[in-house]
Amino acid sequence: MTEIKAVGVVGSGQMGSGIAQLAAVHGLDVWLLDTDPAALSRATKSITSNIHRLISKGQLSQAAGNDALGHLRCSSNLEELRMADIVIEAIVESEDAKKTLFLELDRIAKSSAILASNTSSISITRLASATSRPRQVIGMHFMNPPPIMKLVEIVRGADTSDNTFYATKALAERFGKTVICSQDFSGFVVNRILMPMINEAFYALYTGVATKEDIDTGMKLGTNHPMGPLQLADFIGLDVCLSIMKVLQTGLGDNKYAPCPLLVQFVDAGRLGRKRGIGVYDYRAAEQVKRSARL
Repeated sequence: MTEIKAVGVVGSGQMGSGIAQLAAVHGLDVWLLDTDPAALSRATKSITSNIHRLISKGQLSQAAGNDALGHLRCSSNLEELRMADIVIEAIVESEDAKKTLFLELDRIAKSSAILASNTSSISITRLASATSRPRQVIGMHFMNPPPIMKLVEIVRGADTSDNTFYATKALAERFGKTVICSQDFSGFVVNRILMPMINEAFYALYTGVATKEDIDTGMKLGTNHPMGPLQLADFIGLDVCLSIMKVLQTGLGDNKYAPCPLLVQFVDAGRLGRKRGIGVYDYRAAEQVKRSARL
């Protein structure tokens, strides 16, 4: 089985930075890549802050925290990934963008390297088709935020080898995660179930069944969900939810997965959720209070 000692992560957003943090904390050398230097800077600050928080809570020793930060390297040059044993992409949820990246990674990464995608819905088999190493391509879908959520969903493409699967599974378990396995169908397990629920919550709001507050409260208190579906959509990003619904509709060929017009309208208006300060809910006043408190 392939032994993984060095990890490359492409994309330094919340998912990518979280995956890089996990790898560094668990003693692996990590290269975090992003074409945007400002995004890399934000990711570095976030990872450093998170590790210091773990130290302050006694969940990580000072020495282990310093060691983790010493394992992390940031770059905007993909060529840095030549020595990685596995490269995990965590970029935008777009098949075209991921295929373009995998084509480049296939050229750069050493012949034994595994290419993994953090996609939450896109076919691993189709992503693998952009490479000359389909046996070494796999889905490794972390939940958000990766350092906290306990699940990793592993998806084998049509040609993914047993060696690739077991090496990826061992890495997830080294991170302390529980692994579930999905066949390569659109949405896999988690989003195949979750996104239609979120979409239905939008339809309930769209058709006036109830207010957003009552929809979320109903699901939190009536089904013991920690977060209502509309709140969760804002946390995930409405653009991401819309993209996954489109993948489900196209990949499964069923109009029951058609995105709610209200979800489409919010995305068109730039109301993408917490990351933009407004989605189903408006977070701007609360963010302003937080900023004022820090001054």
